[in-house]
Parts: sequence; structure tokens; C-alpha cells
Amino acid sequence: MIAIAVQGLGKAYQQYDNRWHRLWEWLWPGAQKWHRLNWVLQDLSFEVKAGEAVGIIGVNGAGKSTLLKIITGTTQASTGHVQLQGRVSALLELGMGFHPDFTGRQNVIMAAQLMGLSTEDAWALMPDIEAFAEIGPYIDSPVRIYSSGMQMRLAFSVATAVRPDILIVDEALSVGDAYFQHKSFERIRQYQKSGTTLLLVSHDKAAIQSICNRAILLNQGCKVMEGEPELVMNHYNAMLADAKGDSIQLRATPSGLTSTHSGTGEVVIQQLKLLNQDGAHVETLRTGEKARMQLVAQVKQAVAELVMGVMLKDRLGQVVFGVNTFHSHQVLTDLKPGQTVALEFEFDANLGPGHYSVTVALHAGANHVQSNYDWRDLALMFEVINVGKEEFVGVSWLPHTLRTRHE
Repeated sequence: MIAIAVQGLGKAYQQYDNRWHRLWEWLWPGAQKWHRLNWVLQDLSFEVKAGEAVGIIGVNGAGKSTLLKIITGTTQASTGHVQLQGRVSALLELGMGFHPDFTGRQNVIMAAQLMGLSTEDAWALMPDIEAFAEIGPYIDSPVRIYSSGMQMRLAFSVATAVRPDILIVDEALSVGDAYFQHKSFERIRQYQKSGTTLLLVSHDKAAIQSICNRAILLNQGCKVMEGEPELVMNHYNAMLADAKGDSIQLRATPSGLTSTHSGTGEVVIQQLKLLNQDGAHVETLRTGEKARMQLVAQVKQAVAELVMGVMLKDRLGQVVFGVNTFHSHQVLTDLKPGQTVALEFEFDANLGPGHYSVTVALHAGANHVQSNYDWRDLALMFEVINVGKEEFVGVSWLPHTLRTRHE
């Protein structure tokens, strides 16, 4: 069953050069148009199945929040339509719908009524809402004295007091502390298992990749890409560095995955190899084994500085470890065309069994957003197996001592 169906959605706002043009158009409608249309969403279509979790990502101004406001009915679309199946609960702008002069308890009752609950149901849910929000005696204080984190705690607790068919969250959780974020995402996961459909807007790569089945990338009001969260997030990272005209390419890897390449090409990656402690080229490492990664690059055009970086990701695309020569104070400077540069990354593979990928980057500054010469996701794949270590769980193996004592 389709829970959310968006077809040909568009939203345009009228812009006037001055206030008099707005007045003239209002006084003499149809005589002359004094405005121009600014389209913040254009011809956007997608579907979300019941029980699916979809992440919406994009730079600020891409149209993400406008899309959610149209879906929830707080903003009217200029073109297209949205169809929803089931009861919707939304957490959009922080504290949206809360009256600052009313207490948290009073706002809970009003918010619950706006969600379609009766006053009796709202009071019955009050103990659970208080317990989940964990704001203590502030529940009986005016909301105007709440911190942003307290507002978010209360708003999320109300929005999820009853499991909705569709839950829509727009960045609100980003203002919370780590403890409550973990607690909130755990509730979201529980609701997902029970069949709740999730639409999540976030810049948090870990949240998108760990919760969502699919992601949609928006840019300037249009859908740029839709697919697996890791692939879409890789393209998003490449797009951040594309502001200066870098090229973004999608290439198939031998394993059938899609690798994202971007960069201006002043310096390009020539070779990337994974070697074991004997210097042999390998695709499999043992947990705890010493390993070495060799990166070779060639300078095509003169650059004032070059930073080389390596990042390891697990099978879900979550970053396990990353490092670059900027943070190790080994920036190369004044490179000339034709020069070859190399980076050796030696490490102990203290990793859990599973498949891992390597992202490599050549750029200036602390990260690739400043000047991206060559960035490649899934540049190399390898597997880690557990041989000779006791059984453990997780993506990392920690050298440890485990003792028991009987008294």
C-alpha cells in the first residue's frame, strides 16, 4: 500500500520589486502583473510505501521544509497534489503550535486536540508524555522559558504519544542532546517495526543511513537523485563540492555497487592498493592484522597546497575512521604539473568481521568542500574475517582483558 503519493508537486511564491506593485496588483487585479514567480519546488513526484522510511536531504534552500509543509497541509501547493493514507503526526518547526504563555501541560492538551485526540485521551496520555519528555517540574511552567532542547523534548513526546500511521520529522531532533536523540530514534525504530511510515529531513548522515530504507536528494526545488541512502549521501557530499563547477560522475564498481566521483581534476588519483603486513596485495584482512594502504596521485595542474585523506566505512556506509594530512600537519605545497605524490596509511585492522569500503580524497584545506581535486567513494573494497580472536560483536575490535572474580 502507498502511504504517501506526491505527483507533479510545485510551489511558487510571488515576488514584487516594491510594496506599491503589490498594492496596484491588489487594487486592479487582472490589469497587469507586477510580480514574478519564484519556484521553490518544481514537478516533484515520488511515492512512499506503508512502513517505509525515506530521508529527504539537500542544501539549505533546496525545498525540503516546503515539501513537508505541503504534505502536512500547512502550505498549499501551486501545482500537483499529495495523497496520504492514515493518520499523520508531524514535527516541523521547533515549538510549532505551542503558545509561549501557556504551560507545557496546557500546550500538550491543545496539541493533542489538534492531532484529533479527545481531551480525555490527552489527559490519559499525560503521564507517558511527561515521563518520555523528562523535563520535570517545567511541565507546569510557561513554554517561553523553555530552552530549545526542552521544547523539542515536549514536542516530540506529544507527536509520538500515539503511534501514527505516518510520522514526519524536519530537523527538530538536531537541537536535542545526545541522550534524547538516542531515545527518540529508538522510539522511531519501534514504530517502524509496527508499520509506521517515516519521512525524515536531516543533515545527519548517520541518522539517514541507519534509519531510512531510501533517500531523496533535492536541489533548487528539483529531485536530483533517489535511491539507497549511502549512494544518495555520497552524491550529496560530492554536490557540496560542486559549487565551483566540479564534475560528478557515477561509476559501477566490479562488485556491482555505484561509486561517486567528483573533483576539478588538478590532482587525480592514479592508484590505491591494500597491502598486508607482508607487503602482498590483498582484499581480505584478519581482525587485528597490520595493514597498509598506498595512495598514488598525479599532479595535472599547479596547486598551492594538497591534502590527502582516507576514510573507512562499514557496509552501511557509516564512517568507521577517517584521517587526512591536514590534521596530521603534512600538507604538501607548491606542487607542479607532472609531479607524483604518494600517501601510505598504516593501521591495525581492529575491525569486526564484515565488508568495508574506502573513500579517498585530494583537496585543499581541512575538507573537500573548499577545493575538491578528486573525491572517490567506494574506491576500494575489502573484507575482514575473525581468525584467532574470541568471538565478539560490533564493527571494532578492542584489545582488552576480561577478568572474573568470585567472592
